Amino acid sequence: MGDFLHIAGCDMGIINENFMLKNDVAKTLYNEFARDLPIIDYHCHLSPEMIASDYKFKNPYDVFLSGDHYKWRQMRSAGIDEEYITGSADDYLKWKAFAKIMPMLIGNPLYHWTALELKRYFDVDIPLNEENAERIWNICSEKSISARSLIKMSNVAVICTTDNPYDDLKYHKALKDFETKVLPTFRPDLNEDIKSDITERIDYFHKNGCRLSDHSIDEMSDDISEKIIFLGREYAKRGWVMQLHIGALRNNNTRMYEKLGADVGFDSINDFSVAKKLSFILDSLEKEDLLPKTILYTLNPKDNYVLGTMIGNFQKAPVPSKIQFGSGWWFNDNRDGMESQMKALANLGMLGKFIGMLTDSRSFVSYTRHEYFRRILCSMLGEWVENGEYPEDYDALKEITEGICYKNAKNYFCF
Repeated sequence: MGDFLHIAGCDMGIINENFMLKNDVAKTLYNEFARDLPIIDYHCHLSPEMIASDYKFKNPYDVFLSGDHYKWRQMRSAGIDEEYITGSADDYLKWKAFAKIMPMLIGNPLYHWTALELKRYFDVDIPLNEENAERIWNICSEKSISARSLIKMSNVAVICTTDNPYDDLKYHKALKDFETKVLPTFRPDLNEDIKSDITERIDYFHKNGCRLSDHSIDEMSDDISEKIIFLGREYAKRGWVMQLHIGALRNNNTRMYEKLGADVGFDSINDFSVAKKLSFILDSLEKEDLLPKTILYTLNPKDNYVLGTMIGNFQKAPVPSKIQFGSGWWFNDNRDGMESQMKALANLGMLGKFIGMLTDSRSFVSYTRHEYFRRILCSMLGEWVENGEYPEDYDALKEITEGICYKNAKNYFCF
């Protein structure tokens, strides 16, 4: 991406070739095997309309902060008035308010994500803060950035958006010739009635390239179980992958929900019981030989070992790791959360067949999270090798690293 920008007197950038890579094995795994692999972002909330129109971002606020509730949430924690977060304040003032909080985010993945976003897309190699906010704003403003240009710079091979079952998918149709595959994902609301034409909508999505469904399970009720079982049968008949995102407690702040709506940073982790209902769902489908490929995600780390053992109950040839324990999600897509998920999977199952990272994001600059994940993965693998817990066998380590970062997902989803 050219020479990195260094601003005189502020040469304190943390993103370098070996960022987060703790030893020589980790450096080899990342720099030789993981770094340049394409990205398969098999679950995200990007707008297909913005991709189809090749949306041109207006300014750095629009690129970095618009719609990004991860960042909004921390701005509130710093005492920033809502006017400078989701309100009507000037975009530059919102940017400056965000810049002001950055030095306080030590230990928060947002600090690393923002540094990666600035370096990878704008060649800015210094930590953002209130003092340099204007200068970095001006530098970023000089570069024309669009939705498709960010996708291309990120080397994204496949994007799976998240779509209402009654979407006409016109934007996905318009993207058939785009070099990155942009495919729909079927996302019915399990809190609503499953209408009689739902199988027709599944067929419509299938015709337009969809091969994944997604479900948010905010409670494990009998009604929800019944709906998933019904839908799971339909997915299995068509060879789809079913994703179950378990454990969000949404819209906790009633006043702000009424003011701003959903998905703006007022959600948290739920703590209901998971094991018995989840087992019932999977077993009901397996008894009919209609259990589709399934990815189980938990938002609550207390259930890592529940899901890590549950997947082993329903593995079946010929698909390697047909039932997957999904990557650290939302509040867990930080270093500790990713490592905890992968270590649970390694302890209880087969990490080598894990399908890896996804962004689960509405932000086009969030593809740096794949880099973040890959560095964390390689560091963890390198540590095991250095500790003498796995041989320094680069043929095997290459297969594991490339598999988790790209190839396992490519094969699992048949992309």
